[in-house]
Amino acid sequence: MVREMMNGEQEIIAKWGSLLSGRQLLWSTLPTELQQDLTLALKVGHLQQIEVLPGSRVRGQDRYCQRCDSRLTATARLPNGQFYCTACLALGRVTQGSWLVRLANDQLEPVRDQVLTWSGELTSAQADLTAALLKTYQQGAKVQLLWAVTGAGKTEITFPLIASYLAQGGRVGFVSPRVDVCNELFPRLQAAFVGTSVGLHHGHQHSDSEGEQLVVATIHQLIRYYQAFDLLIVDEVDAFPYVNDPMLERALDRAVKPNGQRLYLSATPPAKLRRAARQGRLPLHYLARRFHGRPLIQPRVVLGEVFQKNSLSQRLRRLLTPWLARGRRLLVFVPQAAALPQYLAAFSLTFPQMSCATVHAQDPLRTEKVADFRAGQGQILLTTTILERGVTLAHIDVLVLAADHPNFKVASLVQIAGRVGRASVDQGDQVVFFSRYYSWAMGQACHQIKHLNRLGGF
Repeated sequence: MVREMMNGEQEIIAKWGSLLSGRQLLWSTLPTELQQDLTLALKVGHLQQIEVLPGSRVRGQDRYCQRCDSRLTATARLPNGQFYCTACLALGRVTQGSWLVRLANDQLEPVRDQVLTWSGELTSAQADLTAALLKTYQQGAKVQLLWAVTGAGKTEITFPLIASYLAQGGRVGFVSPRVDVCNELFPRLQAAFVGTSVGLHHGHQHSDSEGEQLVVATIHQLIRYYQAFDLLIVDEVDAFPYVNDPMLERALDRAVKPNGQRLYLSATPPAKLRRAARQGRLPLHYLARRFHGRPLIQPRVVLGEVFQKNSLSQRLRRLLTPWLARGRRLLVFVPQAAALPQYLAAFSLTFPQMSCATVHAQDPLRTEKVADFRAGQGQILLTTTILERGVTLAHIDVLVLAADHPNFKVASLVQIAGRVGRASVDQGDQVVFFSRYYSWAMGQACHQIKHLNRLGGF
């Protein structure tokens, strides 16, 4: 009898709203008690706001996943013959027999106290840009693009914007394709919005949503959201794996409320967004100066062999010895994770007195290693393009080895060069592209950085 009295939809929303609101979840992942409440409500037809729908549906001649809207392939079948979706498999398997539960997000109560608790101050250029973004949204724009050079302080530029939405009872998402970017954003946003519930969600952070008003997440996590956000900020919009992935674009569209708005952030926007801006279909805002007013560091190209037998070549050794003698810390990029052990062995043999470590995308200690290096532990960190963006490390030099490798695209090299010179006090940071040959991508990256500095008035 007690259970029957709790089967009304409003009672379910009141009881489970922090888990369900703005979410799209597999029935099988819900708490048993919630499954029982929903089952009873379905029996008496009480569900209007909460949607319970099959995991897949037939459209035309094909079957599609209802969670990510990807076409199910004929080869992806379980032993019982059921099709399943391979596109969003990492977030839990959706099959023909699965059920999804959706609930669009309601407006929250407006925040009456001070929302933004950040003690910093925007530069005049940053403040002007924030005002322009707010005005453009107020005029009805659904999407905007902020093209800001690395180290321009684009995260801080969004703070007043986020505060405006939170103060009105809106929900804000701040997402990125990269886990490391999310890990760096989360504590900064927590500190800037002390009185606001802030959540962090990605594949290495296993915690349930608690209806947070400000969500930091990887873009893949948006597959679990449904009409959740009044404002969705997409950082590093040009980065893998988001760029050119239709499934993630659909997830992003579905995660925003029908009247919600989006802001794309990038130091190297993809061609599609630049073209839309040129054609007047996308409001573009540009910030060509770093917050401290100094130019981007221009990369230096050094040609030579990386290895000499099992150690580093004489040319590379001559380059690095003065850096290390001055106590400089090095962030070294290599083109492939599989080659990291070879590079580590060569560095350890050539500079045995130096503390060296490696980190890559599949490293189980990835988060801890990056945090340790940021805290000043270790002198040399060897990595791949996973740290090309979104990670701020003060007073380091950057070395790109085998910079002519095809894995180093123009945008990657520009982003990697942007890891240096970010501190407010100039410490003479350097960036070197070291390679056997001079590639087109290296030339274009150097040219683009010169161009950005000219636009910034240098």
